[in-house]
Amino acid sequence: MDGEVRINPYLSGNFAPVRSEDDFDLPVTGEIPAGLRGTLYRTGPNPQFQPIDPNYHWFTGDGMLHGFRVADGKVSYRNRYVRTPKWELEHEHGRSLFAGFNPMLSDPLTAGKDGGVANTNILWHAGRLLALEEGHMPFEVAAGTMAPKGYAEQYKGKVTAHPKIDPKTGEMVWFGYGVGDMPLSAGMSYGVTDAKGVVTRRSDFQAPYSAMIHDFLVTENYVLFPVLPLTGSLERAMKGLPAYAWEPEKGGHVGVMRRDADVSTIRWFNVPACYVFHPMNAHEVDGKIVAEVARYDAAPLFPMADGSPGLRTAARLTRWTFDLGANSDAIKEEAIDDLDCEFPRFDERLAGGAYRHGFYAGDTTNAKSVKLNAIAHLDLATGKRQVHAFTGGDMTSEPVFTPRSADAPEGDGWLTAVVYRAAEDRSDFVVFDALDVAKGPIGMAHMPRRVPFGFHGNWVAD
Repeated sequence: MDGEVRINPYLSGNFAPVRSEDDFDLPVTGEIPAGLRGTLYRTGPNPQFQPIDPNYHWFTGDGMLHGFRVADGKVSYRNRYVRTPKWELEHEHGRSLFAGFNPMLSDPLTAGKDGGVANTNILWHAGRLLALEEGHMPFEVAAGTMAPKGYAEQYKGKVTAHPKIDPKTGEMVWFGYGVGDMPLSAGMSYGVTDAKGVVTRRSDFQAPYSAMIHDFLVTENYVLFPVLPLTGSLERAMKGLPAYAWEPEKGGHVGVMRRDADVSTIRWFNVPACYVFHPMNAHEVDGKIVAEVARYDAAPLFPMADGSPGLRTAARLTRWTFDLGANSDAIKEEAIDDLDCEFPRFDERLAGGAYRHGFYAGDTTNAKSVKLNAIAHLDLATGKRQVHAFTGGDMTSEPVFTPRSADAPEGDGWLTAVVYRAAEDRSDFVVFDALDVAKGPIGMAHMPRRVPFGFHGNWVAD
């Protein structure tokens, strides 16, 4: 109706920001395993001030880190903003200045200034804790305190929020997209950081078109770049239309390259229009690459190119097979699960290799949204699935796997996650036995307030 105030869904409910920085010791129920020692770090968008873009998108909020420190069956919590140059500039002026996906709305004070938000992932590599967001370089923070250390300048440009760490070599393999002088370009980079934290490679190439390329796949010998039709267009944005939009007529492409090869050797495979935010893992077998991905029929959360609303759709686990010896560049697709899902994870000691156990956040309600109410385990060898569904409107984060010990069998360990308790408007840190998800949490630590919905996290062992 006329005069109705539109509430941005990304600024309400458990998407709404929490602006206090706190330190809590948390009461525990059940049992937090004595062998679980370390910190679950998570990050997500948490705008410091009311956004200036009335169409504020969840992906563009300031990064806030949440750390759940676990030792001797006890859990403590600390959260801090990632004090990026953007955060510092807006903090100085006491208001929002950057406008996310629509730079036309940004304040003139932002001209020439860095707008990175470090809000998507956080991981440990080579003795550094890195907060990541795909439009900028990694931003280093101090382990424990989360105090800012600044951009890792050696990367010299954009780095994905989803690097892969090779468990055999200790290398961090990564990419960047939208690389080049022009925003929303089709330029990409492929990069490698060695086990000591030194960037040893950054090679640039052109994708078939400009797209939001959130994640990618790495095997022992290959790297795969999915260029799927959630397209970027500066020309479109300058007309007041969406910077990123779903354009299925462009089809999908996945570039496959040997990790030690030149980028000129990339072979582009084709797949019908679909979208993947997150793969689970990929490995090589008999001259083929086999990958498990969370596949959408259409990109969620984004509009069509003409600005009309996008489609409501959910992801399902799908197996992609690339036959490297065949004359065809078609990708074979096979559905392997029928539960709506997101945030697939696995035992990352097997990253890039053959594996059996996968874990993910699921939705048993068919809501087709990013709000997920279940934790699931899928045995890829048998196809058997275990699910624990939370009730009463409670929602879970991505489950993060931690092995019981360095040499424990695959999947022998724990899943940790953060669950929003809707009726109480607060959150819990939960621990599952990874191979007995159906039993439900074996231990919980209770927050006095909520942790807003976020993206990714990783466990950093003591």
